[in-house]
Amino acid sequence: MCRVNRENGELGVCRMSDTIRIAWSGLHKGEEPPLVGKHGSGMIFFTGCPLHCRYCQNRQISGSDGSNMGICISVEELAQLMLELERMDASSINLVTGTHFIPSIKKALIMAKQRGLSLPVVWNSSGYERPEALEEIDSLIDLYLLDCKSLSRNVSRVFCGRKEYADNIIPVMEYIKEKHPSTNLEKVKGTLLRHLVFPGTLEATKKFLRFYAEHYKDSFFLSLMVQFVPPLNDVSFPQMSEEEYDGLVDMLEELEIDNGFMQEMGDEILWIPDFTKDIPFPENFASPNPYFLELKRMRS
Repeated sequence: MCRVNRENGELGVCRMSDTIRIAWSGLHKGEEPPLVGKHGSGMIFFTGCPLHCRYCQNRQISGSDGSNMGICISVEELAQLMLELERMDASSINLVTGTHFIPSIKKALIMAKQRGLSLPVVWNSSGYERPEALEEIDSLIDLYLLDCKSLSRNVSRVFCGRKEYADNIIPVMEYIKEKHPSTNLEKVKGTLLRHLVFPGTLEATKKFLRFYAEHYKDSFFLSLMVQFVPPLNDVSFPQMSEEEYDGLVDMLEELEIDNGFMQEMGDEILWIPDFTKDIPFPENFASPNPYFLELKRMRS
């Protein structure tokens, strides 16, 4: 939809060419419990994003601040990264914000599976994509770890940078529900839907929860997050109160939403990564992919 030819070096809204660029790969224990397993989820963070959220925690690599962090790799090297994650005893292959590289990721997944990759594959995305794009890769995906940031155009405009996000996410959820009508997290199959409560938007979250309960409760699991931490040092927002938090807990009970997770208040771990480091996350929660470090040294 960018109407540019990235094969000719033009940059799309994602601010990437057609060459795969990744910012980090390794094991990460900061995902939801079923995805982490014993050693962590096998992460591959792609550089660039078709959605530029103003307060993106991954803004170093999303293109939100115009940076071009990461290393360029081939399809074969991407496949090899996946195989190395399996050798590291990852619980899954977790592809983070890969929408704009779908053709290349598809080739790499097929190549890796032909070479013995057996881990479940997680598609970890903002939800700002098109069903036609997901159709290209759906047969290779086991679980969608999908954001539903907001159903409000105003909230989407402020926090996602695009008011049309609110209109775009529903067709994506409908497509995934049709393809994957049930979820089994023990087998890493189906859909885990994430929703973050943005500051001052509690009513929008309540609207989302009612919509989820009516349309997706029987198909998707829910991960409700309440710890919004802006990565911009000069921005401060009011924190959620205990009364507001308890109100959300009561609402989940009222709507009989008991299939998923709710983040606790007061989590003191700083999850904003620093991708200039070999380990962007707290070290006891992550370990780098040795093959990624080798590629990084080769490209430097």
